[in-house]
Amino acid sequence: MARGFAVKLLFVVTEDWYFVTHRLPLAVAAQASGFDVAVATREARHADVIRSAGIRLIPFGLSRRGGNPLREVMALWRLYRREQPDLVHHVALKPVVFGALAAWLARVPAQVNAVAGLGWLFTSSSGVVRLVRPAVRRTLARLLNRPRSLTIVQNPEDKALLERSGVPATHLRLIRGAGVDTQIFYPVPPPSGPVCIALVARMLWDKGVGEFVEAAKRLTAAGVNARFVLVGDPDPANPASVPETTLRGWNGQHGVEWWGRREDMPTVLQAAHIACLPSAYGEGLPKSLLEAAACGLPIVTTDAPGCREVVHDGLNGLLVPVHDAAALATALRKLINDPALRHRMGEQSRLRAETEFGLESVIAQTLAVYREACA
Repeated sequence: MARGFAVKLLFVVTEDWYFVTHRLPLAVAAQASGFDVAVATREARHADVIRSAGIRLIPFGLSRRGGNPLREVMALWRLYRREQPDLVHHVALKPVVFGALAAWLARVPAQVNAVAGLGWLFTSSSGVVRLVRPAVRRTLARLLNRPRSLTIVQNPEDKALLERSGVPATHLRLIRGAGVDTQIFYPVPPPSGPVCIALVARMLWDKGVGEFVEAAKRLTAAGVNARFVLVGDPDPANPASVPETTLRGWNGQHGVEWWGRREDMPTVLQAAHIACLPSAYGEGLPKSLLEAAACGLPIVTTDAPGCREVVHDGLNGLLVPVHDAAALATALRKLINDPALRHRMGEQSRLRAETEFGLESVIAQTLAVYREACA
């Protein structure tokens, strides 16, 4: 795509907070590299952060659950016709599906689709979801198999699934996660007091919140003195959201603490001894685990796509089966009772964060995908 001026890059992201936590450094780097960058997203609490970083924000509401698909595709089509981007970067499954269709209709020259995990739609055992899943896969394959369309996946399982669904390997690029800034997230000496285990995530059943609380009950009933901290808010737009009343009911029982949403994640993780994410969600590559690794924490997570990309079992953490509170309790107890093991695994977590998941590497790989799509 030969041009005598900056390539116009438009991000499409559902929520402004997600853009800030997962894509803002990339957008800033793209702008510094000569792209003309804007983001279309819902304008909420993080809008000023985006604007203060020098990124143009286009207020745009795309529902995350329900909504009228035709109306939302047409809203995206009108956005693309008005903005005339040279390259659009869709982030997450719904913007990818609707945005890829709208980009084709609007004749956007190039697109990059970031599938940050295939989510509940590809993992749910619900009868309705299982019924529509084959049609969704076929539709997704058709949309992603377009000229000058590249799709970024975060783990090998998602790449293989999309290939089986009909997306050619030539259209897929594997970039492992959104990266972590190891200058902001770094280890500190372990805090004093009882061992603190932190689960940082949206409060979804699919994230293993229920198994985490059940493990806390088992361990405290066995006389283990530890703190089990839930950090994050419910997500009412997601069908697997844990009700706030349930979270409030857990708070203060069996060592469980619910801290809600926190903006100071380095401080949160540096107050913990162990990170935990017993997810069955269909993760891409959980950013919360990358941040925990950069802070030098041992990690207990599930032997599931995305999660096992961050943890080598027995090296920098422990892997447990999905939906297995007993195994989770056993793994947590092993680390709670062994400070030396926590220290060794934490050192390996930091090493992996520095050598495999650094933010600069992820940004460089993504900019290369942009240039490839625009070539």
